[in-house]
Amino acid sequence: MSEIKLAVTDQAIESCYAVMAELRPHVPRNQFLTRVRNQMETANYQLAYLTDGEVKAVAGFRISECLAWGQFLYVDDLVAKSGERSRGNGGLLLDWLIEYAKTQGCRQLHLDSRVQRFDAHRFYLTKRMKIEAHHFSLLLNGD
Repeated sequence: MSEIKLAVTDQAIESCYAVMAELRPHVPRNQFLTRVRNQMETANYQLAYLTDGEVKAVAGFRISECLAWGQFLYVDDLVAKSGERSRGNGGLLLDWLIEYAKTQGCRQLHLDSRVQRFDAHRFYLTKRMKIEAHHFSLLLNGD
């Protein structure tokens, strides 16, 4: 039986690494826990995961507020384990995030998706999400 949990212990956070690394391969395992904990302390970041004894999907998110949207849930990271995609795990986790956002008083849910992630875009559109903006960025330190 699958269930969705919030990762609050170090062990739970670390159990999410292998799946998260598929989306964020630039984050080394030895920095993952520290970086997640830092975001939890400074940016209200939370980590949810779907498990049936093994982590199948992971979502990093935060609740915030801004003038444009009011209170909202922003999904920083959403990834299903390779080999487990198109089996409903990502959909279950996104549905959970939507319900969680509602219980927290959020008016909206937002996320960005890289332009080349066509499968993800199809998934978001089937979840009745809208493409509403272009996201622009500028590297400041030549990284």
